[in-house]
Amino acid sequence: MNAWMVLGLAIVAEVIGTTALKASDSFTRLWPSLVVVVGYGVAFYCLSLVLKSVPVGIAYAIWSGLGIVLITAVAWLLYGQRIDLAGLIGMGLIIAGVVVLNVFSKATAH
Repeated sequence: MNAWMVLGLAIVAEVIGTTALKASDSFTRLWPSLVVVVGYGVAFYCLSLVLKSVPVGIAYAIWSGLGIVLITAVAWLLYGQRIDLAGLIGMGLIIAGVVVLNVFSKATAH
């Protein structure tokens, strides 16, 4: 599996863990708490694999940027979190930044 696919898996696992963190009710509910631990464990393990071939700054920028956008979408769908225009614009800028890093930056490992 290539590094970008593993990074995608890391991001999805982190979003699952973060979503379960809300459901864990401050770690007072067993099953959501276990999902948090497993989700973050998978996420950080996958990120450690990615860092063998992708610079840490690039990997973390993609991880955090896409993670913010995905967890906001999940929070909107599952928890009814409201997203205003400023939030949408901000997330659009985050996505644009990730695209610029990957398409135009010479710092990425292609």
